[in-house]
Amino acid sequence: MKNSFDEKILEEANDWVNANQKVVLATVIQTWGSSPRPTGSRMIINEKGDFSGSVSGGCVESAVVRESMDLIQNNKEFKKIEFKVSDESAWEIGLACGGEIAVYLEKIN
Repeated sequence: MKNSFDEKILEEANDWVNANQKVVLATVIQTWGSSPRPTGSRMIINEKGDFSGSVSGGCVESAVVRESMDLIQNNKEFKKIEFKVSDESAWEIGLACGGEIAVYLEKIN
């Protein structure tokens, strides 16, 4: 079954790439416990910090945008980031629900 939400995100990513912008695709690759978005959820981020889609919510997505900008600025191809409730910053980044997620970031061309 096609997911029209994912298609919209990928079409927008393609538009950004065609406009010569650097773009990162963020994908939820693993979840534990309670999480706002399931595995496979996607978000795109361009070099300006614009984004579309969702991988979690709130402050987690802010952290994903920051990490994506870092990936672009440091000319790296990919990165895996994890958000765990056991981290000291769990309440800061919005994991008060008790869940944990892993997000894979990759530059797309």
